[in-house]
Amino acid sequence: MAVLIDAIDVKRKMFFEFENVPFCCLEAEISTPTARGGQTLVRLRMRNMLTRAVFDKTFKASDKFKEPDLQTVGASYLYSDGDGSYFLDQESFETLSLSDEMVGDALDMLVEGVLIQIDKYNGNPIGLQLPVQVELSVTYTEPGVRGDTSSGSVTKPAKLETGVEIRVPLFIKEGEKIKVNTETREFAGRA
Repeated sequence: MAVLIDAIDVKRKMFFEFENVPFCCLEAEISTPTARGGQTLVRLRMRNMLTRAVFDKTFKASDKFKEPDLQTVGASYLYSDGDGSYFLDQESFETLSLSDEMVGDALDMLVEGVLIQIDKYNGNPIGLQLPVQVELSVTYTEPGVRGDTSSGSVTKPAKLETGVEIRVPLFIKEGEKIKVNTETREFAGRA
């Protein structure tokens, strides 16, 4: 039998199954009543792992959730085409396919061979987790002009090999490899 989790025990970053759909808890807030006989309520901000939708829902403290059949596997990015994006499972060496909806804007941070984590629900891929930082090459940026720093802006736009544009410091040149934070999409240092 599946393990049951009480609503009051759900914490941030925990996974649980509600109405046969896997969810990830983003925030948990417990409200205890002041009057006797009142019920303790748990307000959860949760993300649907299949649709990526985020919403708030309130449960009784005694409500129970099943533990979802979620797995996270390491995979490397292969390529994308009109049908979706393809990844190589690092354990079984099978090719996993994710639709454009599952990948979202993560393609802006993916180059061939980048190692990521793929979430599987009941054995089927449902989404991916990018590493904290990725290394990308700068394909185009204006040269830094002396005196630019006097205006207070010490960054300039740079186009990366995936086509995404970010702001980088003036000393970065075309062809250099840089680290990019995948969450904020900001420059994180030279590679």
